[in-house]
Amino acid sequence: MKFIADSMLGRLARWLRLLGHDTLYYPHIEDRLLVRIAHEEDRILLTRDTRLINFRGLKNYLLLSENDTFGQLKKVITSFGLALPLSDNENGPALPPPRCSLCNSVLEDIPKEQAKDHVPEYVYLSSESFKKCRKCEKYYWEGTHQEKMRNKLMEILYN
Repeated sequence: MKFIADSMLGRLARWLRLLGHDTLYYPHIEDRLLVRIAHEEDRILLTRDTRLINFRGLKNYLLLSENDTFGQLKKVITSFGLALPLSDNENGPALPPPRCSLCNSVLEDIPKEQAKDHVPEYVYLSSESFKKCRKCEKYYWEGTHQEKMRNKLMEILYN
């Protein structure tokens, strides 16, 4: 499942990317181009703009009425039954490959040695697994932020 978020949903797009979902986001894009990309790339348009959903030919969209990012995220997750990294259970649903939160590219696993000069020393010494964005070259690693993210997801989904 692929998404494209309108200019009002940048934080939502980032969260969806962190969860591994292919989500395009352009902060300054004309409505016609946004709709055209959604159609041409078979993406679901995520929007808060009631005028946007009236564009001719737009079929796949989700109109969000929630004001806060986490309410929007809950709506998208529940509307589409998205798989979430809520535990390390291997028997759960297959998760999408991790994506760069900045540019949406798929991350690649890299050897620990390759990350040495690109991450803080403590991170290098305490982490075993690293990923790198092929496009923007940002580095990622397992850290406490992932547990905090899982806890936040549990909170918004089940409270």
